Amino acid sequence: MYADNTLTPKEAARLCALGTLASESKTYGALAEQVRHFIDRVQGPTLDVLGSSLELLKYEGLVESQGDGDDAPLRITSAGRAELETLLTADVRPGATDLNKLIVALKFRFLHLLDAAAQADQVDALVDVAETELARLTDLRGHHSAEPGHLPAWLDREIDELESHLTWLGEFKDGLA
Repeated sequence: MYADNTLTPKEAARLCALGTLASESKTYGALAEQVRHFIDRVQGPTLDVLGSSLELLKYEGLVESQGDGDDAPLRITSAGRAELETLLTADVRPGATDLNKLIVALKFRFLHLLDAAAQADQVDALVDVAETELARLTDLRGHHSAEPGHLPAWLDREIDELESHLTWLGEFKDGLA
């Protein structure tokens, strides 16, 4: 993890792999394909950090084979479940980056694997990130409101999206109860 308790790209791939295996055992090939597909569709094609990340899961005892051979299904271990929870509850950095989008998508994909209190905590953390981003853009909008050009209109759209997102997060959290 980065020093601010946020995930690196390799840890995002780990989260995707462990969360996928928490639902169902998969062969290494099927797991790699599903993780790559999800990451590529959310974040876009990236440099391949997947292979070494998945191999390390076995080496670190986070997943284990359910038989002999390369086609033996993998399953998550109790240590893997603990790691999954750690990754799933990591912080999210403010800002609209491809990595943040991936991490938020992974949180929503696997949020149901946490208990109700932890789910609510994660939604609260996402609200905090969105509120920080909203405050930053609102300040920027105020500072540049008298300037010519199209920046204010773009900022208005970004602010509207964040306000809508905050409303959705509140409704989502209410639905968890």
